[in-house]
Amino acid sequence: MGFRKKQAEGGTATAPQPMRKKRVVRIVLIVAVVAVVAVAAIRLLSPRSGGSQDVSLYTEDTVQTRDIVTELSYSGTLEPADSYTVTSLISGEILSADFEEGDTVSKDDVLYTVDSSDASTGLERAQNTLEQAQRAYNQAQESLADLNVASTAAGQVVDLQVEVGDDVAVGQVVATVRDSSTMTLELPFPADEAASFSVGQSALVTVDGSYETLTGTVTAVSAADTVLTGNRIVRMVTIQVTNPGAITSATQATATVGASACAQSGTFEYQAEKNVTAKVSGQVASLPVSEGDTVSAGQTLVVLSSDTLSDQVESAADQVEDAQLSLENQQDTLENYTIQSPIDGTIVDKTYKQGDNLETGSQLCTIFDLSYLTFTMQVDELDISQVQVGQTVQITADALEGQTFTGVVTKVSINGTTTGGVTSYPVTVQIDEADGLLPGMNVDASVVVSESRGVLSVPVSAVSRGNLVLVRTDSETSAQEGNAEGLPVGYEYVEVTVGNSNDDYIEITSGLQEGDQIAYIQTSSGGSFFFGGMPMGGGGMDGGTMVVTSTGGY
Repeated sequence: MGFRKKQAEGGTATAPQPMRKKRVVRIVLIVAVVAVVAVAAIRLLSPRSGGSQDVSLYTEDTVQTRDIVTELSYSGTLEPADSYTVTSLISGEILSADFEEGDTVSKDDVLYTVDSSDASTGLERAQNTLEQAQRAYNQAQESLADLNVASTAAGQVVDLQVEVGDDVAVGQVVATVRDSSTMTLELPFPADEAASFSVGQSALVTVDGSYETLTGTVTAVSAADTVLTGNRIVRMVTIQVTNPGAITSATQATATVGASACAQSGTFEYQAEKNVTAKVSGQVASLPVSEGDTVSAGQTLVVLSSDTLSDQVESAADQVEDAQLSLENQQDTLENYTIQSPIDGTIVDKTYKQGDNLETGSQLCTIFDLSYLTFTMQVDELDISQVQVGQTVQITADALEGQTFTGVVTKVSINGTTTGGVTSYPVTVQIDEADGLLPGMNVDASVVVSESRGVLSVPVSAVSRGNLVLVRTDSETSAQEGNAEGLPVGYEYVEVTVGNSNDDYIEITSGLQEGDQIAYIQTSSGGSFFFGGMPMGGGGMDGGTMVVTSTGGY
């Protein structure tokens, strides 16, 4: 068994290549020399030879249930949860600074107020500039709207004086709109009789030539007297009638109001006949109406286009936007004269006080958020795969000897840093309960990367290469002497399946039971020769093998 067993399991090797044969020979020679030296040392140091008793010993132990915890150890420097250095964005005299170092402040608490008289003046100017720009924009928009030439009265389009493609100047007549449904007639009446007329009074109108009579209504009575030929004193009275269809602006008529008759006939006029003019210049783009169409007041008759007006509107809009931005900048600047805390925290230093003059960029104070502490560990690339967010971290600090704090991994960064061919990755740990710890302290941290609770286990050195464990099979023997293979009497190797492990113990998932007695080599201070928990050489020790009983375990 032992080393010789491994040689037997190896079988007959395939003939090596010529270049490797010399190396194999050298290895065999070295192993042979080591074996000879080992045997000689064992014989020399064995009790029977009278040598030293400080030899490699088999330690006896029992398979037990244990908690196997694997940890990684790193260090770091504590930092606050958040920190902020308040910097001045403006210059001026500090009017107030009502806080001191050590004070606790809340977000948006006022720290400093600075003289802002110049900024207030700049804000007023910016407001005036914006108002002027807005007025110019409104005027440009109105001019743009005037490209749609609208009728100023309801009626019929009797004359459309432009065509598509024509250039139109400001004030040019583009159409005439007439309302011929109602006609007005202005007639002179004796002044003393007309003085008694009232608006709304009925009148009887007689059309000259046809003698057709129409009912009309007094709509206006002049307050001034007029002298006609023959020294007739009259007042002008306006009468409105509904046009039956045949009356034109060339038709004449007389009228009576009550018992009073007019002094002479007059000529009908259309109630509304308006010439529509262009308010802006441009080119006729379209004509939504035609001659003879009936339109309402405000209806578009001609549509003009003008690149100049469009450019003016766009330019005016840009000026409004620039003025608005300038005003906002002035408002922001004015706000900068009241300096507030950006975070909840504790004032750790204060460099400016009331009465001091600030320059832009001055560092006024520093605030730490101490609601929790953090630190960063630089974890080796060989260990980083074992670290995950949420893992528990045990923390100690030289400054607080004997105290242990608990943290948790909150971030595992993949942005590694390579130095000297070795890559490390930053891992952030958060400490919520940090009473006594302060930013800047150096701490040591142990990260629990695996835990196996209440599992069968043996010392790591009890498992030999090939996952073999030396197990006691004969409880009657004293196991004080070695057998022919150098093993304790009553023991033999058993193959096991292993699981989690740490520096001291390894989990056994199959092959052993709780309470099984095992043995493994204990290395002395003088040194001994063994390989994977199994002694070198084929013979036992002269004088027998000593077994030491372990009292460890849980």
